[in-house]
Amino acid sequence: MVTRAASHSTDGDTRRRVTRLLLEGGHATAAVLARSLGITATATRRHLDAMEAEGLVETRVVKTAGRGRPARSYQLTPAARTGLGHTYDDLAMEALRWIRRFEGEDAIGGFAAEQVARLEARCRAAMDAVDSDDPMARAQALATAMSGEGYAATASVIASGGQICQHHCPVAGVAAEFPQLCEAETRVISRLLGVHVQRLATIANGDGVCTTHVPGTSRGRRAAGTDGAGGGPVPLPDPERQTDNPTGQR
Repeated sequence: MVTRAASHSTDGDTRRRVTRLLLEGGHATAAVLARSLGITATATRRHLDAMEAEGLVETRVVKTAGRGRPARSYQLTPAARTGLGHTYDDLAMEALRWIRRFEGEDAIGGFAAEQVARLEARCRAAMDAVDSDDPMARAQALATAMSGEGYAATASVIASGGQICQHHCPVAGVAAEFPQLCEAETRVISRLLGVHVQRLATIANGDGVCTTHVPGTSRGRRAAGTDGAGGGPVPLPDPERQTDNPTGQR
């Protein structure tokens, strides 16, 4: 017999998994989530309806292939993201406003650079063993390091190079008013990868994911099996899994 407490615990576990999937993917339909969760679409919609009632998810209509009716796609609300690690946002905001008022915008930039310098040092230490001439391999290692810092980052290859997606930003609320934090972070990514990167989207600016384009080398794209090929992003190769097969061939 399943008790009410056990049922609530199971529901909570499932909804945490839904939150994680939406955090990593940006948005998804109930059918896609159901396949990842290993439960029925009906059960998944029940959880989504409860989360929507609590203000944790919101829907948008997406077109489907063919003549079928449009599907509902779910994504996390700003309120849901707020509960994922935005520590001391109010205090940080007031402190930065004080700095701007009495010291000016340049002081904000200096503060941001100093804050991300510590992140850069930790990520650089985690990337020491990666080939400095291969930005694609370094992008994968950087995404792994940034995930350890709370950014839920992933890396993928596209025809023009690669991209790093940060599905969570611990300072999004503050960075919305102080974009210097995002700018300093972008410069860190450039230095760590050894190439000029371009920030395409940020959570602080209202986008679902922070996306950074990484120009690639032909060697990096060949290693990922996408040398100039079209199609959508594919995950970058994991260097730790390629020890016996360094070229990525099967």
